[in-house]
Amino acid sequence: MAHEFTDANFQVEVLDSDKLSVIDFWAEWCGPCRAIGPVIEELAKEYDGKVNVGKVNVDHNPQISMNYGITSIPAILFVKGGQVVDKLVGAQPKANFLKKIEQHK
Repeated sequence: MAHEFTDANFQVEVLDSDKLSVIDFWAEWCGPCRAIGPVIEELAKEYDGKVNVGKVNVDHNPQISMNYGITSIPAILFVKGGQVVDKLVGAQPKANFLKKIEQHK
């Protein structure tokens, strides 16, 4: 299951991690966000223990969203070593996520 990243745990779970983190910025009211939800869950299972895959609910965690300038969702950030190394915006096919993960992990 995908992690739930929050304003409270983001530093430890993502920024301090030595693994690649894939963060899906989403909201319950966002149709495209709900559409890629199952893909995010699949990636969390497939890369369990190798890549941190999780979600940030933008309505509940405004600080992280502001820190990264998230203005449209879904937005997926790829973070490694505390730095954003890549980004996808909008609903994407699973192949696009796999390509980015393999490129950066």
